[in-house]
Amino acid sequence: MQTQLHVAIDVGSQQHRVAIGWAEGDPIEEFDCPHTPAGLNDFFSRIRKHEDSHHAEVCVAMEGYGGYARPLDSQILAQGWRLYAINNLKFARFKEIFPAPAKTDAIDAKRMLQLMQLREHIPMASAVLQEVAPVDPLHQQIKALTRRRKQLVAERMKISQRMQAELQGVVPGLLAITGQADNLWFLNFLTCRTDLGMLKTVRRATLLKLKGIGVGYATKIATWQKTAIFAPAIAWAGPMIYADAMRILSLREAIIQLELQIAELTAQSGIAQRLLSMPGMGSVCASELAGEIGNIERFKDEASLAVYLGVAPLDRSSGSFELFLHVHKPPHASQSFFGFSSPLINPIGRFFCGSGGVINSRMALNTCLSWARVLRAKVSCCIASASVFSSSALSCLARS
Repeated sequence: MQTQLHVAIDVGSQQHRVAIGWAEGDPIEEFDCPHTPAGLNDFFSRIRKHEDSHHAEVCVAMEGYGGYARPLDSQILAQGWRLYAINNLKFARFKEIFPAPAKTDAIDAKRMLQLMQLREHIPMASAVLQEVAPVDPLHQQIKALTRRRKQLVAERMKISQRMQAELQGVVPGLLAITGQADNLWFLNFLTCRTDLGMLKTVRRATLLKLKGIGVGYATKIATWQKTAIFAPAIAWAGPMIYADAMRILSLREAIIQLELQIAELTAQSGIAQRLLSMPGMGSVCASELAGEIGNIERFKDEASLAVYLGVAPLDRSSGSFELFLHVHKPPHASQSFFGFSSPLINPIGRFFCGSGGVINSRMALNTCLSWARVLRAKVSCCIASASVFSSSALSCLARS
């Protein structure tokens, strides 16, 4: 059996702490790796020295802290080395069971090294380390673009809600003509004058020249203009409302451009095309799932994918008292699947991707099954026993 060289990396924003060792024994080398080109080059040269001298198989374990693991993680995979992601929650539990005298980066790196040594002997240690499968550049790009789109959509929603509240207080009655402050025609109307107080004087002919405004909307605006009133705060709140409206228009255009790029890449993705073959699956949902899944081979079965999608509650029953604990953190994939980014408006997300509570199993089952009937038409799958997907849709993905 080939000797394994273990490399544990405690990821930091400015530098990483590295501990190197064999399958048994104390670390053979420890050092700091600055997050610079020179630091990364030194990291690889040190590892290659041990790899070449002992003809060892290199296994690297690291955290995914705040994105600071990039680009080191992709460079490690490019070397052909095995890469393991450390589950931070489970690693914290591991450190509680096997406490250290203090908490430093050097100590954490050593604990990770010990964790790698124990993974063959203790199931819990093995569960903390999740091997990272290489993902092709196409799905890496889809993942980056869909996450970017989701962030921009969330930003647009936040600004729209803020602007809507300001309008309600500063220009009472204006929102009554639209209902939604982020409508394109309404945004064009708001931004046709830098001074919002001048909106009541915009002529009908000018209104009809604005994009999205036809005779019907022009009539509604003219009716509002006859009784328009402005609060004294318009002097200082008006410029903020105008800036928010301009930002929303800019975000709309950026989102459209992202969706065009995503659609072009989605056409090249086998996973996305397989998802799109399911009745009711839309292009946005399919592209987000394809990007988050990346490589279907990294899921050993349908249950693993269900956990990743955030629909596998954890059983915490005791005697006759049945409880299900939701998946600890709402993953990007779970948000993509249900089509809602906020657990507050997603009943299943509220149960399985909430903020830390324990849920009643019967309530979870009833809600899960009722939503499964609706979702079955959307994704051609259901949730069985309130814990995992039925194998139909997930096996469809696995066969791709």
